[in-house]
Amino acid sequence: MSTVGAGVTSPGQTGARTTTAPKRPVRRGGKPPPDRPQRALFCLYLKNPIRKLCIDVVEWKPFEYLILLTIFANCVALAVYTPFPNGDSNVTNGILEKIEYIFLVIFTVECIMKIIAYGFLMHQGAYLRNGWNLLDFTIVVIGMISTALSTLIGDSFDVKALRAFRVLRPLRLVSGVPSLQVVLNSILRAMVPLLHIALLVLFVIIIYAIIGLELFSGKMHNTCYNAKTEEIVDDPHPCGASGFNCTEEFICSEFLPGINGTWDGPNAGITNFDNFGLSMLTVFQCITLEGWTDVLYNIQDAMGRTWQWSYFVSMVILGAFFVMNLILGVLSGEFSKEREKAKARGDFHKLREKQQIEEDLKGYLDWITQAEDIEPEGEDQSNQDARNNPTNEMESTDQLGEEEVQQESWFKKRKKDFERINRRMRRSCRKAVKSQTFYWLIIVLVFLNTGVLATEHYQQPIWLDLFQEYTNMFFIALFTMEMLLKLYSLGFQGYFVSLFNRFDCFVVIGSIAEMILTNTNVMPPLGISVLRCVRLLRVFKVTKYWRSLSNLVASLLNSIQSIASLLLLLFLFIVIFALLGMQVFGGRFNFNDTQDKPRSNFDSFWQSLLTVFQILTGEDWNAVMYNGIEAYGGVNGFGVLACIYFIILFICGNYILLNVFLAIAVDNLADAESLTAIEKEEEEEAQNKSKSPTPHEEEENVEEEEEEHSVEEEETEEDGQYDGERSEHDEEVESQIKMTIDNEEEYEEEQNSQDDQVEVTRDTARPRRLSEVTIVKKIRPIPKGSAFFIFSSKNRFRVFCHWLCNHSVFGNVILVCIMVSSALLALEEPIPTAGSEMGNILKIFDYIFTAIFSAELLLKTISYGCILHDGAFLRSAFNVLDLVVVCVSIVSIYSQGAMSVVKILRVLRVLRPLRAINRAKGLKHVVQCVIVAVKTIGNIVLVTCLLQFMFAVIGVQLFKVGTSSPLLFMSKCTYGYPYNNALSHSINLVCGGTRGPSRPGLRPINPHVPLKLSVRDVCCASSAVYTPSTRSVL
Repeated sequence: MSTVGAGVTSPGQTGARTTTAPKRPVRRGGKPPPDRPQRALFCLYLKNPIRKLCIDVVEWKPFEYLILLTIFANCVALAVYTPFPNGDSNVTNGILEKIEYIFLVIFTVECIMKIIAYGFLMHQGAYLRNGWNLLDFTIVVIGMISTALSTLIGDSFDVKALRAFRVLRPLRLVSGVPSLQVVLNSILRAMVPLLHIALLVLFVIIIYAIIGLELFSGKMHNTCYNAKTEEIVDDPHPCGASGFNCTEEFICSEFLPGINGTWDGPNAGITNFDNFGLSMLTVFQCITLEGWTDVLYNIQDAMGRTWQWSYFVSMVILGAFFVMNLILGVLSGEFSKEREKAKARGDFHKLREKQQIEEDLKGYLDWITQAEDIEPEGEDQSNQDARNNPTNEMESTDQLGEEEVQQESWFKKRKKDFERINRRMRRSCRKAVKSQTFYWLIIVLVFLNTGVLATEHYQQPIWLDLFQEYTNMFFIALFTMEMLLKLYSLGFQGYFVSLFNRFDCFVVIGSIAEMILTNTNVMPPLGISVLRCVRLLRVFKVTKYWRSLSNLVASLLNSIQSIASLLLLLFLFIVIFALLGMQVFGGRFNFNDTQDKPRSNFDSFWQSLLTVFQILTGEDWNAVMYNGIEAYGGVNGFGVLACIYFIILFICGNYILLNVFLAIAVDNLADAESLTAIEKEEEEEAQNKSKSPTPHEEEENVEEEEEEHSVEEEETEEDGQYDGERSEHDEEVESQIKMTIDNEEEYEEEQNSQDDQVEVTRDTARPRRLSEVTIVKKIRPIPKGSAFFIFSSKNRFRVFCHWLCNHSVFGNVILVCIMVSSALLALEEPIPTAGSEMGNILKIFDYIFTAIFSAELLLKTISYGCILHDGAFLRSAFNVLDLVVVCVSIVSIYSQGAMSVVKILRVLRVLRPLRAINRAKGLKHVVQCVIVAVKTIGNIVLVTCLLQFMFAVIGVQLFKVGTSSPLLFMSKCTYGYPYNNALSHSINLVCGGTRGPSRPGLRPINPHVPLKLSVRDVCCASSAVYTPSTRSVL
């Protein structure tokens, strides 16, 4: 064997030629070594052993994992800490304070090592040049300062304010998890456009706060007090001469002699317009739409009900409906931009990798070409041996094959027959389980099983218990057979490749285990049978035959994948504010003995988590803020500063983080709707092409394969291996679809720019904005055909009617009549007074307007025809609405006092303002867009109802006993007063009042009346599930 050296001479050449082997190209890759500064702290060079050790340690992966584990342990220690009122503590808290020193030492050592490794501040790449390192350094320094002060000064100095910064340590998890950094950085980049929105919101709040300060300052301190006893009424609220009037024994006054002062006002004086700060806080609360009606009613009680409503209504419309929703628009736009940038970066990186591969391939080809010019010694001899050897090898192989055939036993033949039959049976079973009939059979079984589970309710009869038990066994057997059949036909690898199949397997095994353990009395029922309701998720597999729903489900799954890191960031945000709430408000919501501690408090980690989540949803966040302000002395001291915590929490959590979720979902849903519309157009084009002599079968096949790929689960072959060609082809199909989407969007924009009038022809998710539309009125020509079989299209009277109906003055006159008649409808009395002059005048105007609208209707039916031909009057839905309104008006006039049923038809006259839609073109296009939007949310409503029904059934299974009837708590009540403090809240709801006999005025209980929101059956549970889904009464 010969080798190619640096100087090898070919033996067959006449001249001396030296051939050198080409150098093999080295593939470029990997990260370049970091450019570290030569000196750190002005004295430690790169070759310094201490600095080299620190660099090796801080860049060692196990060290990073150790720091992350320490941060997590520190979070657990902070969560275990229990705050007590009045600065009390226990043994556990003392131990945790000592453990805190260990965490501080670890983080300090890490900080020092990183400063030695990277340098401190002066050069590029230094420790404090990184924002996350700056956060770490700040937390460590504050921890050292608080520890030093508590050690040197002792209890004379309160370091709780400094120790509250310890809750920022979970933020260090962000610096250790790259995906969290990406999400947080993208949110921070959106802060620049959000700053403009924040300035606009602040501008609106300041304007309304100044207006409220001028109008309502000092108006909410008058209340009713007893002139004899000089005590305030039990439920104090504002009063006034033009507003709420006190009863005879009470006097409305601001000065209260019994307490030698004034009443603070609603919510302990927090909700008022007495100064600029509280006025801004009240306006912000109203803009969040939480408790704004209470503020309005208090103002009306104090000042009357004349014009005050306009202030609050305009504030809500401008501030809440318009300005605050701009945040969602900004976040959605920024998310779309970031996704496009990420896609462009990904394409660029793929292009660079492709170019790199091409360069490497070219280098390898050059190397191989140069190497082929060198002829190794002994090549001819090896080639000659290779020509002779194949014959001998073939002869020996034939002889060996004959021996194996002769030695084949009877058992091996039978084994081959069995394997052949087994393959045929598996193929048949696979074809059966993948058939549409089998699919719908399983869906029907799932619905039947869910229907049986939905029959369960509180205090159900014994026969229903037996029926549910037997049907439970029956369905378990059926689903077990389904699982075994799929395992046999698809194999283990092919079966468990689908998430639906994995979940089915878990539910079946859990149901079998629960049935065996409960029937043998080993353990009580666990409620695993409830998970069979979650099988309703199988219904989403119907998307195989429902394209629009398929795209919706795909967009939801894409949203879940997109928000995975955001969910982790949100959880981290909730944990940090829960820990901060424990440090600031823990143990402070115990106000007095006569008042129960609020359920929304920060006395434990889990309760603090729940309270923070409640504030994020916006449910009664203002009530929690009132308690926080009162915990620090109320508005008379510095307690009002406590609102800063709640405002930051609400803005960052509700308006930013939760709106990012919505922005991601909206963006993915828009892509799904666009894909649905484009697929419909492609289907129509394919059908049109199929009618031609040369149909394009390849495009149809691509569409069918793409549809199957988007909805079907991954499958494997008989040996359990994946089909590589299928995945490659699917990738090509997906890229073709993306290119088609881009082309269709460009074509749609070109077409829309050429249209003069907006026509909503298909429900796309990304239509043009109405602000970009130039509305040009077009006069519809006279339709062909006769009107009422009398007036032809050239009839002079019909031409005159057409000219009159399309005249601008005629349309404006009718629009004014509609507006005036709508205003007169608002002046009618609900119960008319006999002989009333106003009633007679309104009746005369009603006759006049009915005659005008009838004449208009008659002119238009003559002009366009009635209904039989294209372009007729009643071929438009808006014209049908006009006809219904006019007919109702005529019937109500000619049958006054005749029948009660006809009187009910008079209510339909309220539809008269809707006739303005057909006259105002801009309003008409807005209504058309709303109708299109309603059509597109049908699939979303279906998915929502399915999920809510599923949660309702699960709620009945889990909580039917706890919320069904007050009879459960009757033993805890004594003459209407509960005596068990542990069940104070639940019993108070049942017993009808506040705990303790010192609070009179409790209402009597009725044990036969269930609670308003309960889960005693599926119907009640559906209402109970729907209520918190509206983010109200959570």
